[in-house]
Amino acid sequence: MRFGYARVSTQDQEIACQISALTAAGCQRIFQEKVGGGRWSRPELERLLDHLRPDDVVVVWKLDRLSRSLKDLLVILEKIGNAGAAFQSLTEPVDTTTPAGRLMIQMVGAFAEFEREILRERTQAGLVAARKEGRIGGRRFKLTPLQQREVVAMVTSGHKTNADVARLFRVHPATITRILARHRRSPR
Repeated sequence: MRFGYARVSTQDQEIACQISALTAAGCQRIFQEKVGGGRWSRPELERLLDHLRPDDVVVVWKLDRLSRSLKDLLVILEKIGNAGAAFQSLTEPVDTTTPAGRLMIQMVGAFAEFEREILRERTQAGLVAARKEGRIGGRRFKLTPLQQREVVAMVTSGHKTNADVARLFRVHPATITRILARHRRSPR
């Protein structure tokens, strides 16, 4: 069976041209959605994927109607493939019912994996360079070093509780707990 999937991003956009193209392509059932492509929750797409059986074909008008990101597209195509179904885009030359189409998807996947590995390497190199310069990652401290010393002095002297100091400095009590833990670990 040929299933169509049509999606527009907003309620104001018209879905009719996608429906007519999918109908002309021989789709017996068309799943329609009016949600942004970046949203994770696309109930009609999930229903479509649940309906798939071996030898079915999922047809879209354009690839961007199925997904906005390459990673998400590959995940969806993998789900289609795991169901034993195929995928076809009407406006781009992607058709996994043919050997050339399956090769194209494998190449796209390989390029996406290569891109992720390059990004991971660059990130690691940047972190190493930052550490050599004495910089560390993460959020900046909410309290200055002077304020942190005041927190330690107030709590360790017994004049204030963690909760009292947290209210005084307008921070979460966990922030006070972390400051005190760091103080206990640091050499005196």
